[in-house]
Amino acid sequence: MEQRVMEGAEPFRFEGNGTGVLVSHGFTGTTQSVRPLGEALAEEGFTVMGPRITGHGTSMKDHAQSTALGWISSIEEGLTWLGQRTHTIFFAGLSMGGMFALYFAATRPELIRGIVPINACVFLNDPDLARIVFDPQAPTTVPGVGSDIKAEGVEDLILQSTEDHVVPPENGPHILEKLDSEDKELVWLENSYHVATLDNDADLIAERTVRFIRDHEGAP
Repeated sequence: MEQRVMEGAEPFRFEGNGTGVLVSHGFTGTTQSVRPLGEALAEEGFTVMGPRITGHGTSMKDHAQSTALGWISSIEEGLTWLGQRTHTIFFAGLSMGGMFALYFAATRPELIRGIVPINACVFLNDPDLARIVFDPQAPTTVPGVGSDIKAEGVEDLILQSTEDHVVPPENGPHILEKLDSEDKELVWLENSYHVATLDNDADLIAERTVRFIRDHEGAP
């Protein structure tokens, strides 16, 4: 049983019109990192769900015991909530959340109208991390990357930071190339690092996401 959820890491839900948007945070992150985007989408009238991925926002012990299947189940619960209230669903996700957007677009194309991966991760190119993963003597935990934010204090639309200290920026063009959709676009975020939803391009992300949804919510 998971421990008490940290303040600010709770799931968020905003009921609106018949267009739903699931907004997912990333690996080791919480809903706090994508809540501003969720709120911006809700202000436009959309029905928005920001699930807390299991094992996140509680404790390191919970996180260590959580699995990919549990994370996927958390997303499925959010999609079910949206499906009960809306007729059209979009999926926006940061980092691992962007990877989940790609996953569900591929496995549930009848459900997902469009996706907005933000600094999505499909490869890391990190030999040091790979060595730790395969080292039987590796420590139980390793230092995290922290909040990779540039700002002080703080069909397919791909948003990718040109400078990202967590996910190689080459992920963006790679995802664009591999997507089968004919209606796809890559938008470079010139003024943000990895957690772009809280960085200098947060308003741009919200604006482009809203525009993308508006352009495609009535598509067949």
